[in-house]
Amino acid sequence: MQLPTGKLPRYGQLQTAFIRKGYRFFDEGDFNLNLIGVRTADNTANTFNDHLAVAFRFDGRPHCYVFPATTDPGLYWRQNLANVNGTAIVVPGQYAGLWQIGQHQGKYQALVQRAPVTVYRDSNRDQVLDTDTTTESGLFGINCHRARADGESSQVDRWSAGCQVLANAADFTLLMALCNRARMEWGNRFTYTLIKEGDL
Repeated sequence: MQLPTGKLPRYGQLQTAFIRKGYRFFDEGDFNLNLIGVRTADNTANTFNDHLAVAFRFDGRPHCYVFPATTDPGLYWRQNLANVNGTAIVVPGQYAGLWQIGQHQGKYQALVQRAPVTVYRDSNRDQVLDTDTTTESGLFGINCHRARADGESSQVDRWSAGCQVLANAADFTLLMALCNRARMEWGNRFTYTLIKEGDL
């Protein structure tokens, strides 16, 4: 499931993309995490075909982990709307302080929404991601969490109704370890930036 290394974004690529788009890139101090979703051009429904990258410095050296993830909802929630206005699809952009460490659905530690996010509302119940629709901003429970509790999931299914979801449980454990370490230095507030593959 892990994509070839050559196709994964690197620290410098992400930093350059942020500069081009006018986004803030955290490049000072240790464990000042840049949490970055990369929505790929592959829009196949119900697959973990996106990336979630964590870029930061440690001992002055750049590090970048890239995990298979989804930045859009699974097919189940596109066909069975949880919101009458349509299923949430996060609009690309930078969302300052979007998440904090908390409990996802009261079950396990994850990154939970604490600040507004903007979403498209896809309401026609098909397999195509509709981004030419109206947008809405607010608190919708758009968290960052894992799929299954162990191993790796190949299909999104019910795991995401708009949340940013990692396919692999071990990857998510590493992500949360980094976030908990970052909280010691920078506090319990994490900015999330969603870009498109073409921005790199």
